[in-house]
Amino acid sequence: MLLGEIPGLALDRTGVALLGALVLVASERVTPAAAWAAVDVPTLALLFGLMVVSAQLRLGGFYAWVTRRIVSAEVAPAVLLAAVVGAAGALSAVLANDIVCLAVTPLLVEGCLRRKLDPLPFLLALACAANVGSAATLIGNPQNMLIGQTLRLSFAGFLADALVPAILGLAAVWLLIRLAVRGRWASEREAPTVDTPPFDAWQTAKGLAILALLVLGFLFAPVPREVLALGGAAILLMSRRMASRDLIGLVDWHLLVLFIGLFVVIAGVTRAGLDARFFELLRPIGIDSLAGLTFVGATLSNVISNVPAVMLFTSMVPRLPDPRTSWLALAMSTTLAGNLTILGSIANLIVIEGARKRGVRIPFVTHLAIGVPVTIVTLIAGTWWLHVYAR
Repeated sequence: MLLGEIPGLALDRTGVALLGALVLVASERVTPAAAWAAVDVPTLALLFGLMVVSAQLRLGGFYAWVTRRIVSAEVAPAVLLAAVVGAAGALSAVLANDIVCLAVTPLLVEGCLRRKLDPLPFLLALACAANVGSAATLIGNPQNMLIGQTLRLSFAGFLADALVPAILGLAAVWLLIRLAVRGRWASEREAPTVDTPPFDAWQTAKGLAILALLVLGFLFAPVPREVLALGGAAILLMSRRMASRDLIGLVDWHLLVLFIGLFVVIAGVTRAGLDARFFELLRPIGIDSLAGLTFVGATLSNVISNVPAVMLFTSMVPRLPDPRTSWLALAMSTTLAGNLTILGSIANLIVIEGARKRGVRIPFVTHLAIGVPVTIVTLIAGTWWLHVYAR
């Protein structure tokens, strides 16, 4: 997971997780029955349902319409930067941040270059804001979904605890990137042409209506979130004009397989007692404290990625003095720390790869110069808020 591959083999992180699960089952370290039991179906169902909603909005041209409206606005570059940060943060709070970055990145490059603006600060803002904004809700990113489903946390309660740190974090992203740019906004590079689905008002309205109903259901309905998400997906799949093949084709099956593989691997880790040993090794760092857990969560999310880091803690957090606040700290730290390096978040990699395909390179050091202060400031703000208000 640290390398993202096995040297000499054409495996990515999803392949590594799946291979680990297969080896455990084939070697009888984990029985097939135990492997099936380890897979958290409600989490996968919630992920799948929300992915279908995102696919509906993408095929309806919603992301393209929003991005082009923002970039074409006759405003100063600093105001445009604020608009990008706000939009990316808001969209990532209710739609998976990876999907937002995938859809917005090429259009942001196109729009900035057409305006003779350097797309680099705006792309960094997109990646950072998507990570920070996704920390606000239980559906903003996969690790929050996993935590919410595992503990059956209140959607409204989590939002009340996490919204203010997310807003402070978005403000910090805008301020730090604006200070780093120092007025150097211009670029003379030629703008690429990006093909996008045409804007379909009806399909977009249908997707937004389902999304709004789901959020209201998450807030107020006494129905499991995964059931609501699957119901929303079912409604969208019953379309007379939008082919179900196209919607299902945009589902991130690699992420779902990654989850399945990691569920089985973590079951093997727990069965071997390695999680308990790991927990004891972390105690001297101060994992019982809010600051210590935040530090460990942020570090692990940049070493083995945030989703497996959260899974590793599923058996540990209930043993801590204040499990509820500990889960909030873990959700916050593993998400906000995604801004630290390029490898800290899949959203970062999506932005960098999408920009590279359109001739814009984001060097590792350039991202680090923004990612380090953004991560430090947002983690401090989030930890302070949890310590003072969320207990």
